[in-house]
Amino acid sequence: MAIKRGSGLGFYTLLLIVSISVLLIFSVYSISHLYPSTPIIPNFKKLEKSSTDFTLTIKILTYDRLASLSRCLRSLSAAQYDQNVVNLHIYIDHFKFSEKDENLDKKLNDSKRILDFVDGFEWKFGEKMVHYRTGNVGLQAQWLEAWWPVSDHEFVFVVEDDIELSPLYYRFLKGLIVNYYYNVTNSSPSIYGASLQRPRFVPGKHGNKIHLNKETQVFLYQLVGTWGQLLFPRPWKEFRLWYDAHKTKGMKPILDGMVTTGWYKKMGDKIWTPWFIKFIHARGYFNIYTNFLHETSLSVSHRDAGVNYGKTAGPDSNLIQEDSSESKFLKLEPLRNLKWYDFCFREIIPDRIVKSVHELGPVLKSAQQANGLVLVSIDQTSETFTRNLLCHFERLNVRNYVFMGPDSDFLLDLSRRGHPVINVDRFFDSIKKYISIKFSKEIIVKAYVIKKALEMKYDMWVWDRNILPVKADLFLGSVKLDSAADFYVGNRIGLLFARSSGTGIWTESFVNEIARLAESNMGEYETSIGVLAGKLLERKGGTLKRFDEAEFSVDINVGNDFKTSLKNDTSFALWSSDTGLDLVRNRLGSLGLWIIDAESHCTAVICHPS
Repeated sequence: MAIKRGSGLGFYTLLLIVSISVLLIFSVYSISHLYPSTPIIPNFKKLEKSSTDFTLTIKILTYDRLASLSRCLRSLSAAQYDQNVVNLHIYIDHFKFSEKDENLDKKLNDSKRILDFVDGFEWKFGEKMVHYRTGNVGLQAQWLEAWWPVSDHEFVFVVEDDIELSPLYYRFLKGLIVNYYYNVTNSSPSIYGASLQRPRFVPGKHGNKIHLNKETQVFLYQLVGTWGQLLFPRPWKEFRLWYDAHKTKGMKPILDGMVTTGWYKKMGDKIWTPWFIKFIHARGYFNIYTNFLHETSLSVSHRDAGVNYGKTAGPDSNLIQEDSSESKFLKLEPLRNLKWYDFCFREIIPDRIVKSVHELGPVLKSAQQANGLVLVSIDQTSETFTRNLLCHFERLNVRNYVFMGPDSDFLLDLSRRGHPVINVDRFFDSIKKYISIKFSKEIIVKAYVIKKALEMKYDMWVWDRNILPVKADLFLGSVKLDSAADFYVGNRIGLLFARSSGTGIWTESFVNEIARLAESNMGEYETSIGVLAGKLLERKGGTLKRFDEAEFSVDINVGNDFKTSLKNDTSFALWSSDTGLDLVRNRLGSLGLWIIDAESHCTAVICHPS
């Protein structure tokens, strides 16, 4: 645009308009970046662990116990930090008050005494920060609001004020972080931190007592420990987002079968642990614990009177000192050597995933019970139905199962949580002799797994899909089948039972014939190995017995005649592949067989003592 000389007013007016326009555009851009329309949720999938230059901050949670706080701080300052920088943050909750409170002056003086003590306390190992609240928020907020990780290399160690620490606690924590967090070959996404308290409590009702041999010094256990808890950054951030979503929507941390649920129903949001336990149960995460002789530990709770104890109960353990016989523990075992325990203190074995022929035998051996196995295909089955099936396995104490399915994140997650799985795609690739057969991958893998199980003298049930156990008797051998037959095949869905005595028939040539038959019948019998095996066995004169699954099952496909009750002899529910998922879910629900919540997690923890 041309501007005539001498028209200064027009020039400056134009300049002002352009400037305002630029400012408005920049403001809109800035606001859209600060407050995007879609919430930004951190990506928890990719975790870089390339640096050991991490920070550790101690978070002390205190209220009105000056003597307890003094003892805690003295023990922390006496610890060995080996010239590392360790920060100290002290969170002081405010006392409760009202205008009618006659003890306000005393409470104010007590608070000032605590503040004076904290102000005068020297912390020479790093930054000291004091957060004095303006109102009483309680123990739950003290924990949940103490930390939001700013990086994947920031760790916190949370202690309540009645905790006393061993002089060696930091060296041990540092060793855990270096060995089990930063060592990529020795770490696991299932670990959320470490507790230094002595393990004493099993939250699952009727669970096993904690029993560990003296050689076990470090193990993994799902339960969070509040008496000295190290927290890893990413799981804690994940929990905080989960908590916000559930608390905002009015959900409760109810998990049937857990003692902690009773605590929550009695104390409500005075405590935070039921929320974290519910989260851990949903995610399948674990905590590192220690086990030392003579009831010793690196962290001791004096169980002073407060929120958790009406009156002082005294120390729960004996504190490990630097010169004690228990101090020689800094050598940490590889993660693969450690034992893992769930909320029932029942051992689980994570990462049992079969990807090749030579890995099959050890996994089958670890999964079988009483020389019996259940092989379950999850191909073309929704994750929701598989999770509901797992809840029934837990309810029935069926633990001799192996899942098989295509390569997927879900299959990997099942393995991470302790369920044995077979990666069909990878396993098939390892069987070079069948590589030319392109369309019956799952059938071939099933046939090979059955062959291996029979060779190992294991009986095996094989489920294709669309079946849910109601009782465990049929699959655990309580229901006696005709011993004259080596194989049983159901007439309706091809449910297959193979007895170990049939190993002479189920040979490698038999597997080859099944593969060829599967390829020639592609579409009709693509995934029904029971139907295929039945056809071959009849041709070969094998000891085969057919049965009607209706003798043991309830069919939820039945329309208006569907009964919302189960017979005493019902062992499983079944339905056809073309039945709508909503109908299946509703009918399982009417039978009391839909036992997962809206997020596809078991509604209960059910313990079966060993």
